[in-house]
Amino acid sequence: MATALCPGSFDPVTNGHLDIIERTARHFDDVLVAVIRNPQKSAPLFTLAEREEMLREVLAHVPNVRIDHFKGLLVDYAREHGAESIVKGLRAISDFDYELQMGQMNHQLSGIDTFFITTNPAYSFLSSSLVRDVARFGGDVSSMVPPSVAKRLDERFGADN
Repeated sequence: MATALCPGSFDPVTNGHLDIIERTARHFDDVLVAVIRNPQKSAPLFTLAEREEMLREVLAHVPNVRIDHFKGLLVDYAREHGAESIVKGLRAISDFDYELQMGQMNHQLSGIDTFFITTNPAYSFLSSSLVRDVARFGGDVSSMVPPSVAKRLDERFGADN
């Protein structure tokens, strides 16, 4: 059974993330979505447990997807969980520059291949940090995130922010 690993901070999960995960699930027998606190990013808006819960809610319709979290090296986690591949979504050339280096480093460390899926153009502008900023200042993010995530953002920032 071929297992793919889709890592990310998912803070919050966006429609772009869902698109990549759902498309990955069509090509692999098992998809492990792994949530990490990225030390290169600012303090998270949602806890690891909240992010896992949101992912479970919005991916419940995809039977071959599992949700987990990790810390440490991605390739160590991948090996421990039997993932033969890492799948990353690409929105722009800037994503590719960074993800190519990460993919090459991961291959050097472990022999695990990284597959890149280009984002649906409808989601190419989306990032979790932009969604957080729009929501923080009272903007409508309902077309950018699943309804349950939009509700959590409203609760976090207050409807009258």
